[in-house]
Amino acid sequence: MQAIKPVAIALSVAALFGCSQDKPQATEQTAQEPVTQPSQEPKTIAISAIVEHPSLNDIRKGLIYGLGELGYKDGQNLTVNFQSAQGNMATAGQIAKQFAADNPDVIVAITTPTAQTVAAVTQSIPLVYTAVSDPVAAKLLDEDGKPTQPNVTGLSSELPLAPQIDMIKKVVPNAKRIGFVYSPGEANSVSIRDRLLVELPKRGMELVDVPANRSADVADAARALAGKVDLFYTSLDNGVASAMEALVGAANEQKVPVLTSDEFSVRRGATAALGVNDFDFGVVTAKLVADVLNGKSPSEVAPSKMNTMTFYISPKHAKTQGVQVTDALLKDAINVDTTPPKE
Repeated sequence: MQAIKPVAIALSVAALFGCSQDKPQATEQTAQEPVTQPSQEPKTIAISAIVEHPSLNDIRKGLIYGLGELGYKDGQNLTVNFQSAQGNMATAGQIAKQFAADNPDVIVAITTPTAQTVAAVTQSIPLVYTAVSDPVAAKLLDEDGKPTQPNVTGLSSELPLAPQIDMIKKVVPNAKRIGFVYSPGEANSVSIRDRLLVELPKRGMELVDVPANRSADVADAARALAGKVDLFYTSLDNGVASAMEALVGAANEQKVPVLTSDEFSVRRGATAALGVNDFDFGVVTAKLVADVLNGKSPSEVAPSKMNTMTFYISPKHAKTQGVQVTDALLKDAINVDTTPPKE
């Protein structure tokens, strides 16, 4: 039997920042079946996140909104229990064990470390992961894209690396040394570092990486790279995202830009980002959760991938970090200085 491969909910375009195009072209492919009508019985979902920061909060908001649109309204026929581990893996384990004891209809695990801790304590309660950048490296899926446990499915944020590097070259054309502060305890961040170590030299760049074991270490790690890098890049690292203001502060001192893969990091001080819209990511996750609430087993809900990307930029932060924002950059981007976040 052929293994189930992750389904691409929305396909990114390879030429997102190609020389022959000014505006990114997006091709979307709907791969999910329409969900059935909501169950008449009240349902309970438990949501866990490794930490709270604006991007993850927006995913959760999109999830609750999306479930409401699909007939599961919080406080009416749906009870939602949310817990954050506040960046502590021991706390994440305790939350996972408590959720397993509570036996909700679905556990939604936001981020890689959270999904791993939940998967470690239950193989029976449906687990829908979301905001996991590399579910294979996280051992949630095998090499063929098939869930490693019968209770697991989810939506990954595995962003193609080539458009990210294109974005770096477009914003900072002369960049050669890319600073990368990362959390060594996050499998997703280690995976991105390893891929960058391979791909950047192909584009005439090198990675200068430094670990930050805790969010409190991010500023010192960034300052350790002073004079050694042309910019800082970070992607889907929750420890670093939690300390984005600290990373930005260190970058501002060095007059080098911060480039990321999420909208809210730009709103919090980064120059630019290329990534999925977090609220929409939560809305798409809701479709998977609703399928399970409607009676499907996780094995009947194919793991999916969402990687249509949006380019965000802040001319204000760019100026502080020594980047000139051209009309061409603005034409390709959502200007966060003038566009409020989606509610």
